[in-house]
Amino acid sequence: MPSFNKILIANRGEIACRVMRTAQALGYRTIAVYSEADADARHVQLADEAVCIGPAPVGQSYLSINAIIGAAQKTGADAIHPGYGFLSENADFARACEAAGISFIGPTVEAIHLMGSKRLSKLAMLEAGVPCIPGYEGAEQDDSTLAREAERIGYPLMIKASAGGGGRGMRLVKGPGELATQLRTARSEAQNAFGSAELILEKAVLQPRHVEIQVFGDQQGNLVYLGERDCSVQRRHQKVIEEAPCPVMTPELRQAMGKAAVEAARTVNYVGAGTVEFLLDASGDFYFLEMNTRLQVEHPVTELITGQDLVAWQIRVAEGQPLPLQQDEIRLDGHAIEVRLYAEDPAAGFLPQTGNVLRWEPAELPGIRIDHGLEEGQAVTPFYDPMLAKVVAWGDTRDEARRKLARAVEDCVLLGVKANQRFLANLLKHPSFAAGNATTAFIGEEFSNDASLSSQPASPGELAIAATLLYQASASASAHQGGLAGWRSSGNAPWRLVLRHGEQKHEVELSVQESGVQPRLLANVGEAEIAIRLLRTDGRWAVVELDGIRRRVAYHQQAQQLWLFGHNGNLELQDITHEPAGGQSGAGSGMVKAPMDGAIVEVLVSEGERVSKGQLLVVLEAMKMEHPLKAGVDGVIRRVQVTRGDQVKSRQLLVEVEEAL
Repeated sequence: MPSFNKILIANRGEIACRVMRTAQALGYRTIAVYSEADADARHVQLADEAVCIGPAPVGQSYLSINAIIGAAQKTGADAIHPGYGFLSENADFARACEAAGISFIGPTVEAIHLMGSKRLSKLAMLEAGVPCIPGYEGAEQDDSTLAREAERIGYPLMIKASAGGGGRGMRLVKGPGELATQLRTARSEAQNAFGSAELILEKAVLQPRHVEIQVFGDQQGNLVYLGERDCSVQRRHQKVIEEAPCPVMTPELRQAMGKAAVEAARTVNYVGAGTVEFLLDASGDFYFLEMNTRLQVEHPVTELITGQDLVAWQIRVAEGQPLPLQQDEIRLDGHAIEVRLYAEDPAAGFLPQTGNVLRWEPAELPGIRIDHGLEEGQAVTPFYDPMLAKVVAWGDTRDEARRKLARAVEDCVLLGVKANQRFLANLLKHPSFAAGNATTAFIGEEFSNDASLSSQPASPGELAIAATLLYQASASASAHQGGLAGWRSSGNAPWRLVLRHGEQKHEVELSVQESGVQPRLLANVGEAEIAIRLLRTDGRWAVVELDGIRRRVAYHQQAQQLWLFGHNGNLELQDITHEPAGGQSGAGSGMVKAPMDGAIVEVLVSEGERVSKGQLLVVLEAMKMEHPLKAGVDGVIRRVQVTRGDQVKSRQLLVEVEEAL
């Protein structure tokens, strides 16, 4: 029976930090691996030792089996925990660990290989009698075969990357006219994300619930399930909210799904943590989707309702120990809900965001758990998945957990990078979700008009606070001293500021009604007149009184830039009061610029070519997703400034279209 001393975590971000927390609590030494882009990351700082394994691109670092095995050998690691993503479901990696005499904290090579293929795993489940969705799982992958099979299955149908997960390489096809385009996109995305372009087709089950069962096996042949998780709230087939237990679960259905999940695991002699995913329709019938042979992103909700540490279970099983509990000893208590905090802008089609984390203060509330890998000052780069943190709440009841989570999401201070906080909070507060009625169609059918999905102007109150903070900093600087000195008395003329928020300019007029240490001001913002008193500031938090209501506001200022933690999260404002009139205008719609840092994976036009508005010109890959960039006008390609493989920066000009007159 192996006994570990050092565990290397072959991952980054929040999951690396989370695994380290348990490993260190159990007395193990931990080793981090990191790319050059992650040299100052939190998981590197938390580890006992750390090894750089290569440049920022994942293929040269976190996906480099040789580099990770080399780091383990160099540091004397006994075991490797893969986390999730990257190499966690890579049979070659598990085999390389075995060959190097290093314990892989996960299932066997054979189980990973079989369950890592949607095609092969579905064939195995059909043979085992586990309910499956009708579809095509064959080895023939040419377009004509897939088109013929699609006609047999019927539309609508789903294309899925056989090796995939996280919504990548997955496409809904509503009719035959869409098939060829969607096959091309799915193949490309699957190849880039997983190194395999193999696809399967399945009949689309519309408006189902996505319910998954947590299973665990040991080396003695014991298998148990630890309840279920409902992951129905999804966007582009990627989970947004996860909860346990499922709101519509009955004891009978739980037992039936648990039995099917254990049977699925038994077919491959499963060892370690695994998740069997099902679609559950309105009639109570369920169908096998896939089995993930790793720890899931959403494992904390299972931990909170069972009181068990699943990472501790993983380590215990990898050392050859039996499962700590048998099936009849597993209890479910209360309700837990998790959301994923992403660096993305819901108002811009969920475009991934990059930049520096200027402020990060996770909410500290009873019943709240936050798994994250953030440090103030670190850069959010385009090389990795945009998930920053997981915010999880536990309550005696579902509604208590939901209410706590909404507050925690709103109270997590993140400045410098746009995130999806308002989107998450509004989802949690939506009547359909609150009632437990959300299916996989919920966001598309009931949430498409939510305010979080469109750009919202800064409120008069937020503009008044921003103007006051900018004026306070300016006045203090001109007085060459700290504190709140330098405010003009009430006898002076109002002070006018011009603030830019996105493409909008706002004029704010401040009048000092009462000077002193805690000045009383009157702010005129458009038609609004707001009484404001600045009570305290320390460079991070301001205490203000707005129309008689006292508030504590997080902020960060750099010269004329001010980031304010407002109703919609990160609010970036610039003081352009003294900017010369007639400044540089924005690029016209004929300028196609990179919406974020990334890599060019396809250039579909050449100079001199005539294009139409909406025509696809360039495909940009960033944060594991492909982003199509299209012409904004009819015209002729005047310049193409990139080629396939180029790394580009946010706002870099890629293609210039001369508009047709």
